[in-house]
Amino acid sequence: MLFLVIVTGLLLCLMLVHAGSARRKAVPALTMKSEMVKRFGLTDLCIFTDARYTRHPSMADLHTPFQSYPLSFEHFPSGSLMPPPPHLRGR
Repeated sequence: MLFLVIVTGLLLCLMLVHAGSARRKAVPALTMKSEMVKRFGLTDLCIFTDARYTRHPSMADLHTPFQSYPLSFEHFPSGSLMPPPPHLRGR
């Protein structure tokens, strides 16, 4: 039991160290993106204007393309032009 507590504590410490280093590495890119948003007055990414799941690919969930039923046809042409976001594709 003590071994399990030590291992999980070590893993927690390693995750915190990794998160801190990843955050420090991302600061220049986030600063550049923040300045670009301020300069151009951007609000949010909008690739297509038809369906909500094609407007912002990272905000898509598993069920929005199949609002009628799972085997329904795609109602909007932009759904066939844009692939599903990476986090929804199978590994």
